[in-house]
Amino acid sequence: MPSLPAGFDPLVPLLGLAGLVWGVAADRISARWPRHEDGTVRNVDWRTLVVAVFAAVALAAVPGRFDDLGQRLLFGGFFAACVLLIATDLDQRLMPDVVTLPLIVLGALALVWGGDSLVSRSPAWLAVLGAIVVPGLLFVASLPFGEGAFGGGDVKFLVSVGLLTGFLRIVIAVFAGAMIAGVVIVTLLLARRVTMKSYIPFGPFLIIGAVWATLLPASS
Repeated sequence: MPSLPAGFDPLVPLLGLAGLVWGVAADRISARWPRHEDGTVRNVDWRTLVVAVFAAVALAAVPGRFDDLGQRLLFGGFFAACVLLIATDLDQRLMPDVVTLPLIVLGALALVWGGDSLVSRSPAWLAVLGAIVVPGLLFVASLPFGEGAFGGGDVKFLVSVGLLTGFLRIVIAVFAGAMIAGVVIVTLLLARRVTMKSYIPFGPFLIIGAVWATLLPASS
C-alpha cells in the first residue's frame, strides 16, 4: 500500500468534503430561511456553486492553519457560520442576528479564554478597540450613500471579526474585502452583468476578506 506524503493531514480532505456538503446545505437553507415574503424558494444556481466552493476551501484550510484542537473547533465553527452568512446575504441581502450575535459572544469568550493565537500575541484591549472602531467608522462613512450601503449585519459581523482576530487583522479583512469587491464589480460591469445602479451586497466580500485574514500566518 502506498504511503501518504509526509506532513499530509487527512483532516484537510475530510473537512473540505464536509465544507462542500455544508455549503450546498447552507445555500438551500438561505433559499428558504428567513422565509421570502412571496413564499418562493430559489432553485440551485450560481450562488450554490459560490457558497459550496467557499465552504470547502475555508474549512479545508483550518487544519493547516491551526494545530491546537480548541482553535480548530473555534475557527471551524466560525468559518461554518461565515458560510451560512455568505449564503443568506447572497440570496436575501441579509445577515441574520441569530448568526451574527452569537459570533460576537464567541469572540468575547475567545478573548477571555486566551487560547486564540491570533489575539493572544497582542493586548485584548486592542482587539476590542478594533471591534468597535473599524465597523463604527465604516458605518459612519457609509451614511452619505443611503440606507443599506453598510448594513447592521455587516457591522455585527465585523465586531466578531475584531474580537476573534485582533485590530490588525480586522483592518486587513476590510481592505481585502474592498479589493475583492472592486475586482468583481469592475468585471461584472465590463461583462454588462450589472449596471452602476445595481445593488451588490458587500457582506460576502467582507466575509471572504475576514476568512483570508484569519488564515494568515501568526506573527512572531
